[in-house]
Amino acid sequence: MTIEVWQFVLYLILCLIAGLAIGFFGARALMKREMEKNPPVNEAMIRAMFSQMGRKPSEAQIRAVMNSMKKNM
Repeated sequence: MTIEVWQFVLYLILCLIAGLAIGFFGARALMKREMEKNPPVNEAMIRAMFSQMGRKPSEAQIRAVMNSMKKNM
């Protein structure tokens, strides 16, 4: 059983496209899951940021900042 050169090239390109698509969506799902488990910014970091600016944040301000960050992820 032999295949033509153009068939080999076609199969190679199709496998490459399929591998890229599977890799992209797999990596995206993995990154989303990791970001939900370990968010880059938490409430303690927001409190520290406010205190460095010389402000005492209220709980409503902290929740508003957290909600805006979750909404924009």
